[in-house]
Amino acid sequence: MWHGMHGFGGFGWFGWLIVIVVIIVIVLLIRDNSGRQNRENIRESQDPLDILKERLAKGEITKEEYRELKKELEDRN
Repeated sequence: MWHGMHGFGGFGWFGWLIVIVVIIVIVLLIRDNSGRQNRENIRESQDPLDILKERLAKGEITKEEYRELKKELEDRN
């Protein structure tokens, strides 16, 4: 029988809404984690000088810091 909020097999529409929200959150967490791993793998395979240029372009380091770090990288090779 269909009685109020218990129409969907005793679970109710609110219960189904919670299940759907939980599934969406799980999917988003899995996608975010796999994307983060892909970005880390790409970064690991990049040349250190490319990473340094990227950081300068993003404003994470100053031109002075870039020059110092670039010199250190060149001295290592």
